[in-house]
Amino acid sequence: MIRSGSEVLGGPAGRRRAPATGWWTPLRVLLALATVVLALGVLERADCRENAWSRNDGQQFVHACYSDIPHMYRERGLAEGAIPYVDTGDWQPLEYPVLSGLVMWVSAEFTSLIADGTADARAVRYYDVNAVLLGLAGLALVATTMLLAGRRRPWDAALVAASPLLALHGTINWDLIAVALATGALLAWARRRPGWCGVLLGLGIAAKLYPVVLLLPLALVCIRARRWRPLIWTVATTAVTWLAVNLPVMLAAPEGWRAFYEFNADRGADFGSFWYVLAQNGHGVGSLDVVSTALMVAAFAGIAILAFLAPQPPRLMQLAFLTVAAFLIFNKVWSPQYALWLLPLAALARPRWRDLAIWQAGEVIYFFAVWYYLLGGFDRGLPMDAYGVTVGLRLVCLLWLVAVVVRDILRPACDPVRADGVEDDPAAGWAATAPPVRPAPTATEPVGAPA
Repeated sequence: MIRSGSEVLGGPAGRRRAPATGWWTPLRVLLALATVVLALGVLERADCRENAWSRNDGQQFVHACYSDIPHMYRERGLAEGAIPYVDTGDWQPLEYPVLSGLVMWVSAEFTSLIADGTADARAVRYYDVNAVLLGLAGLALVATTMLLAGRRRPWDAALVAASPLLALHGTINWDLIAVALATGALLAWARRRPGWCGVLLGLGIAAKLYPVVLLLPLALVCIRARRWRPLIWTVATTAVTWLAVNLPVMLAAPEGWRAFYEFNADRGADFGSFWYVLAQNGHGVGSLDVVSTALMVAAFAGIAILAFLAPQPPRLMQLAFLTVAAFLIFNKVWSPQYALWLLPLAALARPRWRDLAIWQAGEVIYFFAVWYYLLGGFDRGLPMDAYGVTVGLRLVCLLWLVAVVVRDILRPACDPVRADGVEDDPAAGWAATAPPVRPAPTATEPVGAPA
């Protein structure tokens, strides 16, 4: 689409043109594009912002402008200066990992310095402060995605910078911080810096639990390439970083620290998951934690088998995308903003606009559907049957992208990155130097024939 439109300005750039010619380098263009998209996401919440997310008539759902940020500010004691995990008071426990809680508290303290007046006015300013912070995380995400794509394919990052998911989901919650840290960890791995990879991954896990599953694709590429030391070093620094962030809170406020883990352990089937649709239709699954975990582990085992049996070593981003997708599909809850977890991985695993558009169409439809479904609490909104259809549609759209990525692994000629002449994986780090797996010799080929 971009290539065709460029005909008006003289045609697409030739293959030998330096990508950084002129002031408007790919990075600057992508950051400018992402800035516009992120700003549109803030403008989309203008109606809720005018009312400080304080109306209790379903207006937040009608205008699809809901955000957790101002509600957490009011309901977790942050507006009163409470320290997360330590000061409990009459507020609900903070069900967030430690690094997210730290960001929430620092933002609240900064808000108290720059804003005064009513509680609603301070809640709006708190949202503004976090919108800027999350916007910076979004820009860092776009930059790291471009660097992970490699010098030959910088425009793959446009799939992130121009994504509607960045606008619609960017300020629902603090997920963009964890996504930026996890993507930065993958970039450190690609640059062969296992220490920094572990540090960033540990910080990401301390902000949101999902980055822990990225250790699986890192392990798979290392095992297939027989590279053990970088993997061991990465796992060790990840554990040390996570512990360094969590240990002070674990010692100072053990009950507050456990709130996040107890909340998720006790949580039943929730919005977005097919488990929730089954439960609402009278087909709830007993021992949901055991069943969902077993299916998740089985999916991870299938990804491992795929990685070892593929004719060529799969690219790291393909394995990372499949791993996080499996984690989401079988999880007990699938909130709208969780789509951001997949966004950079999908863009790098399958950098084709059509396939990304199919997946994101399902996410956008679900984004509006879940808010209209929640209007049911106000005697209007989307009925359960229609909501279940949107959950299924979202799942089907993701499974389409999963199927295409699996096909690319089994048939490397279909992989857009390798079809572009990129022989090695630009994000594989140490595994990129591993020799390709050579097929067994045929009857007409001598055993000692050169590859």
